[in-house]
Amino acid sequence: MSLEFQNVSFAYADAQRGIDAVTLSVAQGELLAVMGRSGSGKSTILRLTAGLLDGYRGRISIRGTDVAGVPVWQREVGMVFQQYAIFPHLSVLDNVAYGLRMRGISTAARRSLAKEMLERVGLGEHADRRPTSLSGGQQQRVALARALVFEPRVLLLDEPLAALDAGIRQQLRDQIRELQRACNATTLLVTHDQDEALSIADRVAVVDDGRILQVDTPQRLYDQPASATVARFVGHSCVMPGRVLAPGLVDVSFAVLYANTGAFRIGEKVDVLMRPEHVQPDPPEATLNRISGRLGEVRYFGATSRYDFIPQGVSQPLLCEGRRLAEHGIAVAPEHLRVLPAPRGISL
Repeated sequence: MSLEFQNVSFAYADAQRGIDAVTLSVAQGELLAVMGRSGSGKSTILRLTAGLLDGYRGRISIRGTDVAGVPVWQREVGMVFQQYAIFPHLSVLDNVAYGLRMRGISTAARRSLAKEMLERVGLGEHADRRPTSLSGGQQQRVALARALVFEPRVLLLDEPLAALDAGIRQQLRDQIRELQRACNATTLLVTHDQDEALSIADRVAVVDDGRILQVDTPQRLYDQPASATVARFVGHSCVMPGRVLAPGLVDVSFAVLYANTGAFRIGEKVDVLMRPEHVQPDPPEATLNRISGRLGEVRYFGATSRYDFIPQGVSQPLLCEGRRLAEHGIAVAPEHLRVLPAPRGISL
């Protein structure tokens, strides 16, 4: 593995939680996204990889070498931050060549390599300009070119698109993925943006409260989350607390639903996950898993609408999505419901 964490724990001096027993790996050329809310520990993982934090327990290795005590400048990692961190007094070309200069590369060689990298990110014609004359998206491409030009062992992306407008974010997201693949760069992306993580990552690690909850491909994370917490991080979801009545039957208080209960025991508390796009609006009365109720708030998104459906006898709405709205009832096929373990200490 190009990057590996083995049972790594870190605590900040002010008692702020860091990470606890984190084990994960990133293969050569893989893009692993670490996703979680603010304070979850995702940025701690990135800073430990870079060498910006020390005093951890466990083992961190880059290309098989333990990096304990190895300073930042000797780890051969490239870093791209949210706020660009490029030098305004240097030209675009000199910004990209800066890391090569620090590594003792000759003037001619570093200028040639920097020009080549600028061409790859589509900024060759801006080589002699100052970064401040460029747009935010262009400045971030300069930062990306600077991070990749010396062929780092690991590329670290710390919320690189968070400061950009939505349209530019999507375009640059695709460019980052294309360039990362072309360079075969082992990449760790830290983000709280699920669209960003799911759209460009080979695998995604979901972090919460300093622990890794699940590491998997974007599709498996979405279709087979290990818990309701993971389900809420990945895509839109509706989680209903319930109890197993019998094999294949779950009581969610306002309805009894057919679902695959797997190894869950009768009487066991569970969570039932429903994805909004799997809802069938206004199905026939005899449809399996039909829930009666009324239409609530509607949000129009062009191709589809996301709306609330309020079951009879409850006030908490269910989130639904589709081209057609449900006026009187909804249904979800049993194969589209996922039964998950209920959080410990939670009673119905």
